[in-house]
Amino acid sequence: MDYKRMPIEVESPEMIGYSNIPFNLAESSVTDLRFKDLDLNLDDLVIAYTDHFGKPELRALLAEEHKNIAASEVLLTPSAATALFMIHTTLLNVDSHLIVVKPNYGTNIETPKAIGCAVDYVDLKFEDGYCIDVEDVKQKIKPTTRLISITSPHNPTGTIVPEETIQALIALAEERGCYLLIDETYKFLQLTENTIPDYVSRSKQVISVCSFSKAFGLPGIRLGWLITKDAALYHQLLAAKEQIIIANSVVDEEIAFQFYKHKNAFLLATMEQVNANFKTLQTFMAEHPILEWVEPNGGVVCFPRVKANLRFDTEKFYHRLLAEYATFVGAGHWFDESDRSFRLGFGYLSTQDFKEALVRLNSCLEDAIVNA
Repeated sequence: MDYKRMPIEVESPEMIGYSNIPFNLAESSVTDLRFKDLDLNLDDLVIAYTDHFGKPELRALLAEEHKNIAASEVLLTPSAATALFMIHTTLLNVDSHLIVVKPNYGTNIETPKAIGCAVDYVDLKFEDGYCIDVEDVKQKIKPTTRLISITSPHNPTGTIVPEETIQALIALAEERGCYLLIDETYKFLQLTENTIPDYVSRSKQVISVCSFSKAFGLPGIRLGWLITKDAALYHQLLAAKEQIIIANSVVDEEIAFQFYKHKNAFLLATMEQVNANFKTLQTFMAEHPILEWVEPNGGVVCFPRVKANLRFDTEKFYHRLLAEYATFVGAGHWFDESDRSFRLGFGYLSTQDFKEALVRLNSCLEDAIVNA
């Protein structure tokens, strides 16, 4: 495995230090919760190895979110990132082939590259509303294709893959005997009336990955899950988990279980802030003189870009945004895209701080325009 650090991690808020970023627009999750917010008492918890599959009661709750999924098809993992690593290293090798949408979360691209498998990209284009071209996927599929990898709601654009596209991709995976991996870590965050489909219940060829980080404000417990109806694949993935970590942290699982029993109350409060910030962002972006976007319909991130007709000093913009305006966004190169685009998160900051962050962002954007 030829590991390389990803820019999204090297330049992340965690590495810079959250205290050094007063107005963090790069964050891709909702506001982090404090332990006291959860009202938990873990005094009687035995700090022992836990069930290798994951806490049965929590797996049962997660299964109930789906129409046709059993707890035995849910595997708890130490983060969604680990679940993705397990899937990639289980299904891919130097003789196999992956098709992955791009831009994408770095792990979905860099881990397969480290494995050495052949990778083809399906480029999502601003002009097409960041929609997946199914015909492009069909053209790229090979006899060695093991995996088609997508995200929905998409990171970094916040777009939801339409129902007809999902159906077509599932049919293609079934026809060609490969798997469709759907990274759906934002599935609990819906911004419009368009329902986010229940993907994994539909086919043994679908693998779903989700986590407690993005939507629930619990990234510090490092807990996620994967779901597959393919029993043989499930046990391969369990073997991968056991060889990497044996079992999850019993503390993390108990916190997640106690939280999940009351998750709807937390989500209600979360979505009040998310929706308020989103409305502020919609107003900000409406007829913006510098930026344009594909408006997101899920998650808490979007991927605006500087209009093509403007001369723009990207180096000056990114340097001054943090150094002089105490504000931070996720640069386009985090996703192997032009730095004229950037990821902007609208779920992390309070409503007041979010409004101030947009004022600062706008001022820095204006400063970076190069006048002819």
